[in-house]
Amino acid sequence: MNIQTDTLAELAKEATIGGMGTTVDREIPVIDLSDFDNRKHEIADALWQASVDIGFFQVYNHGIAQDDIDAAFETAWTFFALPAEVKAKTPMPKGINAGWEFKAQVRPSTGTPDNKESFQLTRPDMIRLNLWPSEDDLPGFREKMLRFERQNWELGMRILSCFALKMGFAEDFFTKAHDPSSDQYQSTLRLIHYMSMEGAKPEDFSSWRAGAHSDFDCLTILHQKEGEGGLQVCPGKDAALKEWTDVPPRKGYITCNIGDMLMRWSDDQLQSTLHRVRMPRENEYMGRRLSLPFFCQANRDAVMQGPLGKYEAITAGEYLTRRINANFAKK
Repeated sequence: MNIQTDTLAELAKEATIGGMGTTVDREIPVIDLSDFDNRKHEIADALWQASVDIGFFQVYNHGIAQDDIDAAFETAWTFFALPAEVKAKTPMPKGINAGWEFKAQVRPSTGTPDNKESFQLTRPDMIRLNLWPSEDDLPGFREKMLRFERQNWELGMRILSCFALKMGFAEDFFTKAHDPSSDQYQSTLRLIHYMSMEGAKPEDFSSWRAGAHSDFDCLTILHQKEGEGGLQVCPGKDAALKEWTDVPPRKGYITCNIGDMLMRWSDDQLQSTLHRVRMPRENEYMGRRLSLPFFCQANRDAVMQGPLGKYEAITAGEYLTRRINANFAKK
């Protein structure tokens, strides 16, 4: 299939699902990663089944200590608490997944900006474009975020090794494709601050904290705070029904989802899943909300070619560029 046709089809999928839809219950698979080396085949089977059926799952016994996750949230808040003029010293350049943005992301599904600000950390770009906050402005921030980024990369590579196993690749196939020592590395840790809705006007609740979308990457690892919900999912196979399912955060559990890159790499055997962040409902938590997703995006020079040969070979860099261009092309 031609990549241009493919990217436009993915864009069209998002563009048709911007409405409210309905809310239904679905079972979100929960997978235990304990004793990983000895249970790898069992875990791989469970991950594969979850990703074929719904594309979303939650993992526990995942190896990232809760204290480290809590510390990462606290460190992220130190960035968002900075004055706007200080955050503006590290702006997100056009077409680059690094730096700070404020209500700049417009989803094809809604045509309106998400009600959030974010800071994206893609390591080579942070150095190349001087996008790290200075030690004077934010002491220790860089060191703490790099440590958390590495922990998420390690978890992502364990999970992706299971998909490599099921796809008939070498178990370290995706680890090599996400090599953090390369200047082609483009996996990204994103800090997302959804604005408080306390005291908001009724009409403000008609928008979205994050409009419906699928992720561009191979795998997303999402950290959320218990009690700060809003995430909803709609499996791609059910997109026409516009039936959404709430995925409440649970302490000790990390929510994961398949992205479009791995869906293509698997020749569509695995499913990327539409998801969004809705506004809080009456009697729900209305305060500010923070989430910390890590996007496992293969290195720019990694060649994507599925085991069944459904799609032409393409580098991950070219794939992401075309996806971004399709999303931001003028209508």
